[in-house]
Amino acid sequence: MTKAIKLLTALPPPQRQRLMSLAREVAFPEDARIFEAGGTADRFWVIRSGAVSLDQRVTSLQRVTVASLGAGDLLGWSWLFPPYQWDFGAEAFSPVRAYEFEADAVLRLCEEDTHLGMLLVRYVAEILAHRLEMTRGKLMEQYGHHRRSVL
Repeated sequence: MTKAIKLLTALPPPQRQRLMSLAREVAFPEDARIFEAGGTADRFWVIRSGAVSLDQRVTSLQRVTVASLGAGDLLGWSWLFPPYQWDFGAEAFSPVRAYEFEADAVLRLCEEDTHLGMLLVRYVAEILAHRLEMTRGKLMEQYGHHRRSVL
């Protein structure tokens, strides 16, 4: 299983400082919708404090939480991949403070500093792989339990 990494602590100090030069501190109140699936993904956040739920709409009235994120976690990766639309929705589960990064500015910085660009893509991919494994484990738990009760 992959290890959970935190983007800002994974980056070497010079690249972290360059990325942080683009950061803006933001806050979201509890229950605030941060973004909706299908919306334009033009930024991302690193959570400083609080908790965020990633959700998927399953019906017009029902959302299912697919992951919970906390301090140090990356929120949003769709800004890095076409068609640049959110795959999930996100909601503040508690008051949240975060660093916000505009995608265009980060992508320009990555073109200037290709080492930073390569590290950023690598760490985002590692974060995605870890989350996929965690989701797979949850599904196996749920499906395995359901399957046993049917037999």
